This record gives sequence, structure tokens and C-alpha cells, in this order.
Amino acid sequence: MTDTSHISPYAAGLACKCPRCGQGALYSGYLKLRSECEACGLDYARADSGDGPAVFVIFIVGFLAVAIAFIVRFVFYAPLWLAFLVSAGVAVALILLLLQPLKATLIAVQYANKAAEGRLEE
Repeated sequence: MTDTSHISPYAAGLACKCPRCGQGALYSGYLKLRSECEACGLDYARADSGDGPAVFVIFIVGFLAVAIAFIVRFVFYAPLWLAFLVSAGVAVALILLLLQPLKATLIAVQYANKAAEGRLEE
């Protein structure tokens, strides 16, 4: 097997590629992980990002959506319904764009740091 220690978890995650080899696709659907890497055979069964990506997306998109709504409403003097519509449209687009790469990045960072479930020693 080749040395893959030079692969950045951030580059692999943002590209939605395997955290070990950086080549194989991580997803088989929009957010559905493959069972294993098609290039190096890494098993994705233990990969679990939990709710972390959704929380990051909520904070990022929520801040931007409110800022856009204020700008549209008070800078361009748009009606309230239009400010809401523009803000909601931008929010949905950003959510769809950010969720997949953020989930992949958290999985890649967990792999790089050898994160595992906490265990008590006996």
C-alpha cells in the first residue's frame, strides 16, 4: 500500500473523496456513504459525522440568510415578502451546497485523527 500520510483531510473532505487515498468517491447518493472506497477498499462502516455538519451549516447559513434579508429589506427597500423569499432561496441553495462537503470533511478529520468511540479501561 502506498503512503497516504500526505493527504490533507480538508482537501479530501471538500472534494468528497476517500480520507485515506483521496481518490475514491465517498458518497453513493447525496448524503449516503458508500460501503467502502472503490480505490483503496477503506471500510466506511465506522464513519459517522453525527449532527456536526448540520450544526455548522445552520450557523453559517443562518447568519448569512439574516444578513441578506436585512440588506434586501433595508438597503434596497424591498417588500418584506421579497426579502424573505430572497433570503430563503439563498439559504436553501447554500444548505444544499455546504452540507455534503462539510459532512465529508468531518469524516476525513475523524479518520486523520483516528477518532473512535470513548471506552472505559477495565
